[in-house]
Amino acid sequence: MPEPFPAPDTRHPIRLTDGTAHAGTVFLAAVIAHPRWQVGDYSYASAFAPPSDWAAELAPYLFEFSPERLLIGKFCQIADGVRFITASANHRRDGFSTFPFAVFGGGVAAGRPSMPGPGADTVIGNDVWIGQGAKILPGTRIGDGCILGAGAVVGGRVPPYSVVAGNPGRVLRRRFDEAVIARLAEIAWWEWPIDRILTHEAAICGADITALEAASIAS
Repeated sequence: MPEPFPAPDTRHPIRLTDGTAHAGTVFLAAVIAHPRWQVGDYSYASAFAPPSDWAAELAPYLFEFSPERLLIGKFCQIADGVRFITASANHRRDGFSTFPFAVFGGGVAAGRPSMPGPGADTVIGNDVWIGQGAKILPGTRIGDGCILGAGAVVGGRVPPYSVVAGNPGRVLRRRFDEAVIARLAEIAWWEWPIDRILTHEAAICGADITALEAASIAS
């Protein structure tokens, strides 16, 4: 009998050949209990040295009191060493000094002129693959289906189904043409029940948009 597909709240969804859980890969929905995170079903992260606190490892500047949020869609794939540098890491940079005097005392921190204002949320779409060691900068918005290369430093808005690499990260190409990308957005296979997704795995993982559209209307 084949192994059933794990539920999205499974902490360690991969089993090794001896039947034990692979501690280095987690479904994030099962391990993130942080008020400023929102993560979709089946999105996973991997690490060669699994941390005790995945939220702090992946987004070390996102504190429980931070005003910004980190929003990650469904079926994302996050490799070892990825970091989300969220807006609470920022310093004020519009004046003569960037030094955060308020952090070290000398009065109440709230409203101090050395503190930056609240920053934007960081938003990752669905089915995004983030390669080893990539860094996502504050307020980045990454569209569905993107691939971010190993070591990329990514900021700004990234269109859906883009391949991004480098520092600073640049869009090297779009994975599909605009017409196909629009059809993929309409199909939104990541919203299907998991049994339906598995039934049509070949269409989802292939590159035949006609076959995927046929799967989207199949019962």
